[in-house]
Amino acid sequence: MGWFKKQSDPISDRASALTSEIASLEAQIKRLDEKLHHGPGQPRLRSTALPHGLTISHTAKGPAAPAPTGAPDPVFEEINQERLAPRTDLETTAEHYNELGLRKYDFPALLERLRHFFHGPSTSNPKLVSYLAAGGVQGLRPLRKEKRVARNRFIAFTIFLLLTLVGLFYMFLRG
Repeated sequence: MGWFKKQSDPISDRASALTSEIASLEAQIKRLDEKLHHGPGQPRLRSTALPHGLTISHTAKGPAAPAPTGAPDPVFEEINQERLAPRTDLETTAEHYNELGLRKYDFPALLERLRHFFHGPSTSNPKLVSYLAAGGVQGLRPLRKEKRVARNRFIAFTIFLLLTLVGLFYMFLRG
């Protein structure tokens, strides 16, 4: 029987393989970095007195203005401002306040908050969730099977606990 035999976890196996691969890549980076620093004998120097990209041409008549390097104009992306600004769902009109100046009780908003609390957040990647639920990722068991195993363990533990309690109750009544 394989009840007490520990099964190998594919996630921890993959994590250890990735950790060893990361370690080998870091060693390779270190070797290449040492080779780069010890390679040519002539050090590369850079002046920090001027901003990067501007050059000054020295002439005999006097200092010249910085010559442009021909860099293209910056490209700006459009940003959706609605996503950045916080949403204000709460309106502050006179109808939302009672005669004492206190905010009225909003029962539909309470129901909506409770629904969101128990429903949980929406997923950012629903396709991944469907793969995990159906067992579409290679090497991982589907969540349905995990739930069934957990449910069966709970039922077995509950039956064991009830039998133990009935046995203790029977011993107290008999003795």
